[in-house]
Amino acid sequence: MNGDWLLRGRDGRLTVYLPSDDALRCRAELAPGGAWEPPRRIGGDQKLCPGPAVGQGADGYAHLVAWRPTANGQAGLVHSTHFRPRLAPLDWIPVGHPDKKGERTGTPAVAVDDRGRAHVLVRDKAGGVSMLAQKEKGGWEPWARLGGEDVHEELAAATGESGRVELYAAGPGGILHWRQEESGKQPVRAEGIDVPVRPGTLRALATSAGHTTLFFTDERDEVCAWRPGGAPVPVITAAGPGPVSAVRCDIDGHDCTVLAQRSASGRVAFAAYPTEQESAGAWWTESGPQLPADARVSVALDEHDEIVAASLVPSTGTLLLTRRKDEPGLALRAWREV
Repeated sequence: MNGDWLLRGRDGRLTVYLPSDDALRCRAELAPGGAWEPPRRIGGDQKLCPGPAVGQGADGYAHLVAWRPTANGQAGLVHSTHFRPRLAPLDWIPVGHPDKKGERTGTPAVAVDDRGRAHVLVRDKAGGVSMLAQKEKGGWEPWARLGGEDVHEELAAATGESGRVELYAAGPGGILHWRQEESGKQPVRAEGIDVPVRPGTLRALATSAGHTTLFFTDERDEVCAWRPGGAPVPVITAAGPGPVSAVRCDIDGHDCTVLAQRSASGRVAFAAYPTEQESAGAWWTESGPQLPADARVSVALDEHDEIVAASLVPSTGTLLLTRRKDEPGLALRAWREV
């Protein structure tokens, strides 16, 4: 899943999105902090290609995007909206292809601007990035080419506190960056940076009124933080090979950023530091049982704005959950299967 697949809905309930070989399923809490409903398949019997994406707007709505196989080995993108955790997501609606038609071109990313419009961003056949944006009153704008060259498969999109969409992509020359200069406008190419990036490790997070922070792993296995206008800052040695999941929260009265990652040992590793103060340092603390290599990790805030973390094993569908204890620091409860 490209994006944070553990989300808090507008009613306080948590939802998880569970990709399988040819489908996307969702599960939601029956009540905030309570039991969970069984998994349900999104969009009926429609089959999907691997690598769906999710993004969430300030209204709490989740926007889901995936590739769907079409005729002659080709594929097209489809979109669904999930308004509330206990409601069924809308059926998949075809939204086209960045090159009009063809094969799957890359893993999509989704971000939602301050007007509630989903922006679908994906690598195109030329190796750059193309975008499809919703109209405010329904329907979609035409596909727009944002540019770029030889970008990696996975993109990272985020919505800043300003409500403007930002997009990051990695390629042979480093990190590319696009941002909305004005509300409702198309994102434009902005300052990038020449730095080596391990593919598949980008994750973006809004960290202040003026900045999003991009987390990535460099060639030295350091998780780095970069905010446009500055230089990348090493935060911590990567605990494992995949991307981090990141969330901002209050810990003992301090605005902190919490990172989570499946570690090389198979357990989930957590680290926290004062938001945008990477120089303060961070260290990993491992938690929970050992997980298979395909396990994924996501962190979010629950109905009390406290940390909640989930791990998912796609091969078995096993979903584990933990929450912060009611005590100082980042102490977590025992993981439980839901």
